[in-house]
Amino acid sequence: MGLALHLPLRFEDKASITAMDSLRLGQKVNLLATVVGTEVQYHPRKQLRVWVEDGDTSLLLRWLHFYPGLQQKLSEGTRIQISGQIRQGYGTFEMVHPTVKIAPPGSLDQTLNPKIQPTSANAVLEPVYPSTGQLKQSDWHRWMKKLPAACFIDTLPTKLCKKYKLLSWSTALQTLHGQAKPEELYDLNLRTHPAWTRVKVDELLAQQLLLREYRQQRTQEKASPLKALKTSKTSLVRQFMAQLPFKLTGAQERACQEIFEDLANPYPMQRLLQGDVGSGKTLVAALACLRAIENGKQAAILAPTEVLAAQHHHKLTPLFEAVGVRCAKLQGAMKKSEKDRTLSALATGEIDVVIGTHALVQDHVEFHALALVVVDEQHRFGVAQRLSLIAKASNGHLAHQLMMSATPIPRTLAQTYLSDLAVSNLDEKPPGRKPIITKLFSQKKREQLISAIEGEIDKGQQVYWVCPLIEESETLDLQAAQATYTDLCEQLPTRRIGLLHGKQDAKLKQATMAAFAAGELDLLVSTTVIEVGVDVGNASLMVIDQAERFGLAQLHQLRGRVGRGSVQSVCVLLYGGPLSNTSKLRLKAMHESDDGFYLAEKDLEIRGPGELLGKRQSGLPMMRYADPLTDKDLLELARTLAQQMPADAENTRRHIQRWIEETPWWLS
Repeated sequence: MGLALHLPLRFEDKASITAMDSLRLGQKVNLLATVVGTEVQYHPRKQLRVWVEDGDTSLLLRWLHFYPGLQQKLSEGTRIQISGQIRQGYGTFEMVHPTVKIAPPGSLDQTLNPKIQPTSANAVLEPVYPSTGQLKQSDWHRWMKKLPAACFIDTLPTKLCKKYKLLSWSTALQTLHGQAKPEELYDLNLRTHPAWTRVKVDELLAQQLLLREYRQQRTQEKASPLKALKTSKTSLVRQFMAQLPFKLTGAQERACQEIFEDLANPYPMQRLLQGDVGSGKTLVAALACLRAIENGKQAAILAPTEVLAAQHHHKLTPLFEAVGVRCAKLQGAMKKSEKDRTLSALATGEIDVVIGTHALVQDHVEFHALALVVVDEQHRFGVAQRLSLIAKASNGHLAHQLMMSATPIPRTLAQTYLSDLAVSNLDEKPPGRKPIITKLFSQKKREQLISAIEGEIDKGQQVYWVCPLIEESETLDLQAAQATYTDLCEQLPTRRIGLLHGKQDAKLKQATMAAFAAGELDLLVSTTVIEVGVDVGNASLMVIDQAERFGLAQLHQLRGRVGRGSVQSVCVLLYGGPLSNTSKLRLKAMHESDDGFYLAEKDLEIRGPGELLGKRQSGLPMMRYADPLTDKDLLELARTLAQQMPADAENTRRHIQRWIEETPWWLS
């Protein structure tokens, strides 16, 4: 079936003939003409030159590379069909390396007919296929004519095709593989033709059916139901809420309710908690952990970096301990003796919540009664890593899974690739947070920036300076973190400046971050290790150096490291030039908005779904022909068809396998 779905890049009309007296520069045309002369020219280089005429109009054809028999084939008086692009030659129009063939018997005499017309009533468009290596278009055309009958079997019931005015599958395939008429050229090349519509709908439908299967299979899996306790005396969730010095936002309360309802089910929760930077995702996750613990179970929080894991542990431990919950951390950089004690306590149930990095997914890590896994910044972990952790629940159960992301996924992308997941959105920020002012500074204003930094420090505030590289690179002309640190130390000799990057020892990284959080450093020069989760309320200014090198989502994540206190915060995007169009669009979007959901949609427009959500994160292949951004109406139709498809397991499986070659992890 893979060959049948190798569809054309474009279509060419090699059947309609253009009159030679109407040629225009740059036109791609098909002509009928008579050869009136040929010669092989050797200066300035060897080339075959052929003159053709039709009526009173002539044209020069040139080949710089040609086989010996071509000159004989194009003998004087031969009537030929020519396809190519019109160029300006020396005093005349010409074609270079055109496609030529002997005109078939009965071809229309161009001098007696209108400007453009097909050579016959049965004329069809010629598909042009994507190709690699030594494969020729003629190879693809030959193979497509030999497609087996199984490729044309329609998996969509005729009743549904008629109801939604869709072409049959066989008609769509035959049209795209060489049965399209010249008058259909425009719609086919724009991919708005009904044949393309059917292909896109089928591709989207395969995704929706696969996700439906996953949802159905997940309800057959077992998980520990985590239900609310009836009395406030035994409910850790209620005790925890009572000690908070503030009220939850409406969005947090709504998300908690959705999560608690899922946790009460006897099958595993799969929920994505997405919210803007600073919207309170960590607190919601902590409440979910407490629901597991008050039911006598354990919870694990998986973070992508040691810096973030350490911060989660530092922030949550006092809150958990206040209600009697035992909290620990597990990271690769820990001493063996400390790690062994933690592993032993996890296995015996002496630890209620463990916070860690990739170390949590190792085979030797065992839990006494794991029931909930919280994955922070879920897009940084592969499907297999998340699956290995939720499989550590006991008694053949799976753990409930709550995934968190501060990079909101656009609605159209979520409907296409994540509709198997329940999604909770935190679209409110805690009261008192002021919007972050974003400014664009050229590298020429670097000195002004130094003065602004001194002003912030003099007011008792702290500053981040983020650099994209650790070492100097010959290919990317960037200010490296080490070089920037040295320069700033020279420019600000009386200030306390720290350096943080991924190649440092874990203890040094944690010590540096702790010093900055404690106010012992005025300025922190860092790479993107501070991108997620780092929370220092006194930091009011962030400089992102070479901002044009960052993606939009990453810029927004970094900006979110300031503005976490009550002081007005500023993010400066320091850029060099000249800027590409993509960079201009990113910086403009950052300057205009600090709404993560809006920026996610802009990021989808700029980057496209293929980059924004890859197979590694979604567990699903990306679209080959449908585009969730421009084909929203077809996506809605595919979702409707998935609901109305008859409960025929064999037909559903055939439809899915037609489009998805690799079996996803949840069906393997």
